[in-house]
Amino acid sequence: QVQLVESGGGLVQTGGSLRLSCAASGRTLNSYAMGWFRQAPGKEREFVAAISWISDATNYADSVKGRFTISRDKAKNTVYLQMNSLKPEDTAVYYCNAGRSLAAISTSIVDYWGQGTQVTVSS
Repeated sequence: QVQLVESGGGLVQTGGSLRLSCAASGRTLNSYAMGWFRQAPGKEREFVAAISWISDATNYADSVKGRFTISRDKAKNTVYLQMNSLKPEDTAVYYCNAGRSLAAISTSIVDYWGQGTQVTVSS
């Protein structure tokens, strides 16, 4: 079992930055990929980014490429999402997750979810 706890959400103006953190506890994450999804009001949950826990491989949604960066600290069992040049359309609840591979997470095949953290970008 893996427990995921997100933090770092908040209110920011257009063009601003935020860094989300996701602390993982429980079983070893060596065989898992980690990622972020988001869900805006009235919309379906969508893939944002994912990273392999073993390699440096990453994957991003087209809508965030060049603005968001996913990274991880193995020693702290934590994954981060650095969000720059934020836009009002980035407003959503952001969910951390863990899955068997980058490909799995990218296609919404996720084993574990965090509780979510709200990100609001004002115009």
